[in-house]
Amino acid sequence: MRKAWSIRLAMLATLFSLVQVVIPIYADVLDRDTFAILTAISTVGVIVARLVWQEDI
Repeated sequence: MRKAWSIRLAMLATLFSLVQVVIPIYADVLDRDTFAILTAISTVGVIVARLVWQEDI
């Protein structure tokens, strides 16, 4: 599991995807700026986690 970065990154991408689903549920509670920042962070997190390449296994 030490070198299983692809599994860790897949779990991270899944977590960020889950956050993207949950954030809109709290749209009434969050102010507009916080909502936008959290959405942007989760979107960038998904993109980065899916694009990172594992070179040495």
